Amino acid sequence: MAHRKRLLAELSGEARRHMAAYALFNQAVADHLRLHPTDVQCLNLLDLEPGPVTAGRVAELTGLTTGSVTRLVDRLERAGYVTRERDAVDRRRVLVAVVPERMAALGRLWERLNAPWAAMFDAYTDDQLAFLTTHMRHAVELSAAQVEHLRAEGP
Repeated sequence: MAHRKRLLAELSGEARRHMAAYALFNQAVADHLRLHPTDVQCLNLLDLEPGPVTAGRVAELTGLTTGSVTRLVDRLERAGYVTRERDAVDRRRVLVAVVPERMAALGRLWERLNAPWAAMFDAYTDDQLAFLTTHMRHAVELSAAQVEHLRAEGP
């Protein structure tokens, strides 16, 4: 049991280093693009959506309040990454749509930055990649639950 306890402690430390490294990486990308780090992650999430989304969906994706989403979309619109458009079905609704040319430019940056990651993953077996994918999926779900818990708890 002492071995497992040591492994869990090591995993915890590496997880903290990983999260800090990613936060710092995200900040560097945001600085490079002259965006806020949350804006970069919002663009990342919007790129995974099948099409334009409502501001409410942006709030769901990011966990931000509607007021914060409005400011975020304002910033992204000023930077040329998104547009607001009326919903063709319900003209009262406004949809947030990514600008394909700007997302293509962002995609080229990600491709360049991801090349070393791809090389790192080449060293993993298919089973290891499947494990990592499952781990990441579970980590995303747990993170979302923890965010919800913290917000319900309040400051």
